[in-house]
Amino acid sequence: MKIRKHKEKWLVPACFAIALTAQAEPLTRQDTESDTDEATSSEREKSATTRSNRTPPETTDDSTFVLGAIEVSAVRTGPLSTRNILTSVDRVDASHIENQNVRSPWELFGQMPGVLLTDFNQGTTAGKLSFRGFNGESEINAVKLLIDGVPSNSNDGSMPFMDAVFPLEIESLETVRGTNDPRYGLHNIAGNATITTLTGGDYARGRIGYGSYGTYNAEAVAGHESDTFSQNYAFGYRRSQGYRDHSDMDKVGVAGKWFYSPSAAVRLGLSARYGRTAADEPGYLTQADAHSNPTGSYAFNNTDQATRETGQYAAYFDVDLTDRLSSSTKAYVNTFRDRRWVRFSASVSQQERFSDEQQFGFLSSLTYRPRTTGMPWIKDLALEAGVSGEWQNNRSQRWLTNDQVRTSQTRDQTFSYDTIGAYVQATFKPFDTLKLIPAYRVDMASGHLTNYLSGQRYDMNDYGVIQQPKFSAVYTPWSGYSFYGNYGRTFQIGVGAGAYKIPPRVTDLAPSINDGWEVGLKFSPFDRLDGRVAYWEQLASNEVRRKANDPTGDFDNLGKTKRKGFDVQANLLLARDLSVWFAYTYQMARVVDPGPTNLGSAGKQVDHVPNHLVSAGADYQPTADLRLSTWANAQSAYYLEPTNSTGKFGSSVRFNASASYQVSKAVTFDVQLTNLLNRYNEYVWYDGVQTLHSPQAGRAAFASLTMRY
Repeated sequence: MKIRKHKEKWLVPACFAIALTAQAEPLTRQDTESDTDEATSSEREKSATTRSNRTPPETTDDSTFVLGAIEVSAVRTGPLSTRNILTSVDRVDASHIENQNVRSPWELFGQMPGVLLTDFNQGTTAGKLSFRGFNGESEINAVKLLIDGVPSNSNDGSMPFMDAVFPLEIESLETVRGTNDPRYGLHNIAGNATITTLTGGDYARGRIGYGSYGTYNAEAVAGHESDTFSQNYAFGYRRSQGYRDHSDMDKVGVAGKWFYSPSAAVRLGLSARYGRTAADEPGYLTQADAHSNPTGSYAFNNTDQATRETGQYAAYFDVDLTDRLSSSTKAYVNTFRDRRWVRFSASVSQQERFSDEQQFGFLSSLTYRPRTTGMPWIKDLALEAGVSGEWQNNRSQRWLTNDQVRTSQTRDQTFSYDTIGAYVQATFKPFDTLKLIPAYRVDMASGHLTNYLSGQRYDMNDYGVIQQPKFSAVYTPWSGYSFYGNYGRTFQIGVGAGAYKIPPRVTDLAPSINDGWEVGLKFSPFDRLDGRVAYWEQLASNEVRRKANDPTGDFDNLGKTKRKGFDVQANLLLARDLSVWFAYTYQMARVVDPGPTNLGSAGKQVDHVPNHLVSAGADYQPTADLRLSTWANAQSAYYLEPTNSTGKFGSSVRFNASASYQVSKAVTFDVQLTNLLNRYNEYVWYDGVQTLHSPQAGRAAFASLTMRY
């Protein structure tokens, strides 16, 4: 890693972060100046005053925005950053994260444009994020999650690992919506999301809070950095009685990072993170009971509960081989253990579900920036090649139970699930106003499953070499305006038992190929306004979805699907101390050709995908010590099943507000109010007989005290 040669600080309004996602590494590499600029994590000892009185950066040759206080170092070294992913790339920085009161970081992604939050509100299975016309039902998990550069999805694509992260340690959240990012393969169907936590710096902070539903919260972070060594530590604890009866939760997370740079060209690092959550599950209500008594829980759910443990351990090795050739490698081990008792309605039995997963993986890239002297038709040339692999050893078991007493076993499976992928990409400018980024990725998968109930062993489908061409371009004819477009191919293959040739399937299934494209305009006509508009489409072949409540872990073939939509988002600095932001997404997901066995879904909308998503807010700083914020999220109703015959449910509107007062240099007091209008919101699903409803929290208040040392 090169010594920083010069440093600038861009300060822009902290109204809402629509921004460039950093290279998913613990060094928080965020580009804002050149294609390969490298930004550092800082201790974030920045007062609220510095975050609200600035102007947006001038639009450059990319499709992204950067808002918040960013430190930029113009050093041409390290892997190509996410700035080279010319699609809808968004970021929210620490000023909108660290003081939030949330059950899990997935709720924080609600501040991002185009993101759909699915709030199950069921103990450890609290909720999930999704986007680009995919739902969060755990049937098709289309978003790749990374925490400090480490892949963080469970086998089925869910995101349990983020529960071990607490807001105070988060540096930024980022989303890449689209199909043209070549860095990741498995689960990267619609794009990826990144949680970046603090690395480096000298700081110590603690936060304690209390609020509605008997919620207690305690967090602490500390970091120390010398010339060659940095260490960071984080601790978080949360206990709550929950909005509904029988919804107590107890959660703890600890993390540490240690990085050593024996020279300017080498960096070695280790990180470790562990989280444990224990929670009761309130279950689902009928429609009538949900509206008449939303905080209730049925007696037959009294023994429904879950315990979840996650671990993430990683090693990092980054080296500048020459001043133009660099490599970056990370290896990781993820562990996931989840035991859950759940009963969905009075007419079915309670189930015990147990999952035990181990993932061993690595990601490595080699980046070369050749001199282009004598080639005036090629500028800013960079070439990168990468390879990644992951080996999973998993166990999935289920039983029918009566008040947690087992009566019969319905699943006992172990399975290996191994993937390997590689990519190449280049970025260059044939002339000053045009940047081109071609890329290509391939992935392969293998493994086998053993069913201990039958004693049979099955091989994974031979999906072959999954080829994924990608291409991006951005044209900047005038200062402040960038037109961009992209094309990319991603893929979906089976998860759990759905990945294996289990009779009656005896022939290999092909992967579902997802082809997508996007065109857009990023604009900043004057200093106080910046925004982006985009139109996108994605067409998938043979899309499959996991049967979430199926004892065997099998899948349904949803068929050929088409998703399309457009996004409008803008940020406006109305005055020196007042900024506003707005984002609207229209999305449509339809089944184009369901195949001969599901003709009733032809032309119908994919379930649990609302057509409209809106987020908006404002930040006002009346004094140097006081900051006021308000924000809102809304979504339209969705269908519950593929034939769209059971009606629409799930529309929601939530208004929230917060106030932050800096009592002294070392102490800040925060108050947060959620669901100000006390509007009834709910998650709904259909079990084939009836609609089942999970009411979301009503009006709530939380207060916290943050201390800095």
